[in-house]
Amino acid sequence: MERSKQLNLSGYGCEDVDPKGFVSLMDLYENNYMRLRRLIPDLSSLSDNSISDLQGCLSLHMTVLERTKFTTTLYLTYYFEETTKSVAEPALTIRLYHDAHQAEVLTGHLQHGRKQYDHIPEKAIKIKWKLNRFLYKWLGYCLYLGHDFSLANSAVFNDSEEQSRLLGLPTKRAVKKA
Repeated sequence: MERSKQLNLSGYGCEDVDPKGFVSLMDLYENNYMRLRRLIPDLSSLSDNSISDLQGCLSLHMTVLERTKFTTTLYLTYYFEETTKSVAEPALTIRLYHDAHQAEVLTGHLQHGRKQYDHIPEKAIKIKWKLNRFLYKWLGYCLYLGHDFSLANSAVFNDSEEQSRLLGLPTKRAVKKA
């Protein structure tokens, strides 16, 4: 009996290549870029520190770390409030390549800090695959919930508050921008 080709499909949009190969990784970068642009429709006009607040859901925090002509590097996370500090989980640093329409995870902290990828070697394709596949699924979930960093739907925080939060210091919550 012949096995169905459907069983071999990975579901990430590039079924004819090795799911941990270079070609599929580039495909994943493209898909992540498209999802990020849906989540952040007007990145150039958005504040460097923004939050997507949804009733009944965790707030999604986005901080722009660097803007250049062809790239934007941002930090995306949820913050969990623990007794003495805020914990960023998952915490991903992502670079968007606007000319190539790709987004790549540069660093990632997952599983309450047990999985930390701060210095990913260029040839570490399996680690890049895992982090970017995680981003793909996480962005899909965020979009499904309705998260949105459009100017009308995101809260804006000033730099000192966001820096305090990133360092784990207590902060006061800002009011949503009208």
